[in-house]
Amino acid sequence: MIINGKEVRISLAAARVNAKMTQEEMAKALHVAKTTVNNWENEDLPNSQPNMDQLRVISELSGIPMDLLFLT
Repeated sequence: MIINGKEVRISLAAARVNAKMTQEEMAKALHVAKTTVNNWENEDLPNSQPNMDQLRVISELSGIPMDLLFLT
């Protein structure tokens, strides 16, 4: 999405915080390990990203449209 001429992207960590959830709570909601959420947020594993179903849940929980979520 472009706002005032700039592309807007929101990190997965910011989306989680917007949902008022800890990494552990987000992990439970997504049926993954807490370390998986941590890896996504910190880009510890370059090829590790949530799948489309998980992104849909993150979007719903955070109230942030999927197209604004930042993935590396």
